[in-house]
Amino acid sequence: MDFVQITIQILNFLANLVGNWGLAIIALTIIVRAAMWHSSIAQQRSMRVMQTLQPKMKAIQDRYKSDPQTMQRKMAEFYKEHQFNPMSGCLPMLIQIPIFILLYTALISPQFLQQAGKASFLFIDRLDATIKSNAGVSFDGKFQVGPRDSFQAGKDAKVYLKTGETLDKVKINQPTKAVTVQGDIIPGESLDLKIPLDNLNEKFSILDNVEKAEINILDISTRETETVEFTRAGDILAASVPTAKVESAIHYDVIFLLILFALTMWISQKVMMAQNKNQSMDPTQQAIQKTMSTTMPLMILVTFVFVPIPAGVLLYLVTSNIFQIIQTVVINKQLDKEDEAKKAEKQAKSIKDKTATKPNIIEVQDVKDVDDKKN
Repeated sequence: MDFVQITIQILNFLANLVGNWGLAIIALTIIVRAAMWHSSIAQQRSMRVMQTLQPKMKAIQDRYKSDPQTMQRKMAEFYKEHQFNPMSGCLPMLIQIPIFILLYTALISPQFLQQAGKASFLFIDRLDATIKSNAGVSFDGKFQVGPRDSFQAGKDAKVYLKTGETLDKVKINQPTKAVTVQGDIIPGESLDLKIPLDNLNEKFSILDNVEKAEINILDISTRETETVEFTRAGDILAASVPTAKVESAIHYDVIFLLILFALTMWISQKVMMAQNKNQSMDPTQQAIQKTMSTTMPLMILVTFVFVPIPAGVLLYLVTSNIFQIIQTVVINKQLDKEDEAKKAEKQAKSIKDKTATKPNIIEVQDVKDVDDKKN
């Protein structure tokens, strides 16, 4: 099952629904985060329980710090006694990691470049652009190349037969290995490409009648895609494509997205800390959390400067952070109401228990009056 293709199909469906690929990414983000709403509630509830139990947990750790095995056993007993699973709060994070990887893979794939390579959204010029990327434009009939670039074919081809018939979406076998460069790659000179004819997944009777084919070719190094017309030459399909020397461009819209991502992540951390300020917390843990809320956005920001993250993925992350901020506030208000209700119920029960154990003064007085009358 091709999950990348499925992701692109979902984005394509949403883009047709909302009218824009950028809005489609935002819609997908909201759908994913909304689907994890209940697990997010469990995560924040788990965090509250963890903060409540933290002093007792620390006492166990301090008491058995010289005996790790006993400490692990006591901690396991402590978790079982309080019906607490310390890993329950990790589920939303574990779910989001593969979604992030899948979306990243989809937005740098040839399929996405073919369908939405030039898609823009608000101030974002191209959803597939990274901070520093090839300045060439896909589908302009010319590759910007370097001497060590490599190429791959798309998944299908448009095939023209000698009979005048046209076959659409003919599957290409092993598209990542189908294309071979003939000779050296010299920027500014024509690039010669060839594909064995039997890489077209058709019957021999059809292959014998192939005259030419149009195939999308991806420069793996620069992520530039061009539709190349191959003509038949014996048992191969051959083509020559104009080239220019590869040049890089800085995309300032992607830099702004990176800053926006770091800012929304920092705000999300601050909101989470503010919501938990009334909860008991170990001073050391509180200091660590405060430091992490500042350093983590900076660390990820620096990482994304060196790792080429497409603008579409950053748009997903920014939207996810904004959703997280709103979600944290809403869920914590809900949990506050639950805690108040439990506290009121506990107080009511305590008063009821005290009333049940207190002697009834009226009944005692009535008994005394009866005894006086008898005497």
